Amino acid sequence: MKLGLNLLYIKSLLLIASLTASATIMANEVETPVSPEQNIETATASSTKLSFSPQESKWSLKNPNSMLVAMAFKFKNTEGSPQNYTEVVASYCSAAKSGDADAQYALGWMYDNGRGVSVDKSIAAQLYSMAAEQGHISAKESLDNIKYTLPKSNLPTCLLPDPLAPVASGFAAGTAQNERKAISDKTAALFYSQNRILKLVNKLAPRYDIDANLAMAFIAVESGFDVQATSPKNAQGLMQLIPETAKRFGVKDAYKAEDNIKGGLAYLQWLLAYFKGDVQLVAAAYNAGETTVEKYKGVPPYAETQMYVKKIASLYNNTTHPYQVNLVKASPMLNLPNKRTM
Repeated sequence: MKLGLNLLYIKSLLLIASLTASATIMANEVETPVSPEQNIETATASSTKLSFSPQESKWSLKNPNSMLVAMAFKFKNTEGSPQNYTEVVASYCSAAKSGDADAQYALGWMYDNGRGVSVDKSIAAQLYSMAAEQGHISAKESLDNIKYTLPKSNLPTCLLPDPLAPVASGFAAGTAQNERKAISDKTAALFYSQNRILKLVNKLAPRYDIDANLAMAFIAVESGFDVQATSPKNAQGLMQLIPETAKRFGVKDAYKAEDNIKGGLAYLQWLLAYFKGDVQLVAAAYNAGETTVEKYKGVPPYAETQMYVKKIASLYNNTTHPYQVNLVKASPMLNLPNKRTM
């Protein structure tokens, strides 16, 4: 009887030890969520081999950027030497350019704190802003601390929009100036800082055979990227459509970003065809109306319109743009001598 009790006691001890060991193993296997601030300066070079669990792989199918972000975090927390930050930045950049808010925030933190890159509060603020627009709470908090920064620096090259593909040969190309770079790096940084709107424009502009950069230039000048903008003349939304123009191009809700952009692109497409791709005349007509441009045989002598044309030209370098030849009969004004220019 005494022997049986001793065996039962020993079995109990073994069971407790086994459960304790299992709990320890499980605790060690739990991966604590990592933020850009945590352990970024600590080198834990226990392993440099990157591996991903089935759950991470499954998640990446739903969000292709997630694997890049996960890879960057793993690099950051397993290899702390400065030379390895290059791979971290590259991974973040790739995912940030695709719109991943976590990557935009993390890359912003690296520029904010000088990890693997030179400190640049302006770039950090732009990246925080991109993430904050998508509802990233930490990015909003970080942005509050540095939103009053120096003038914007250009975004890193890896974050700039890809060059647009050549326009199809079925459209009149105007002059050889169309081969010039359409926008400066500074303007590209401005456009990319409005990531949500830029995505819509990149999706919609090709449907109207319009350079997305030209459309973004008009949005920047018209509304400053404010979806709810309303002018004293009741021009509405991103591309400031007056009710008559909205009705003309089938816009149901001028304060809905996608509807507004569609209407604005349709009007630009029409104006480009009407003025044979002359960007200066198109800008003047968008501001003052095509009949006013024809009345003055060029850019009207209105201070507002002339300033408007200059603003568009400061953002969009090309003076001509491809247009659809058969969309509308070209303006008779184009055949007149002594066309007014600026």
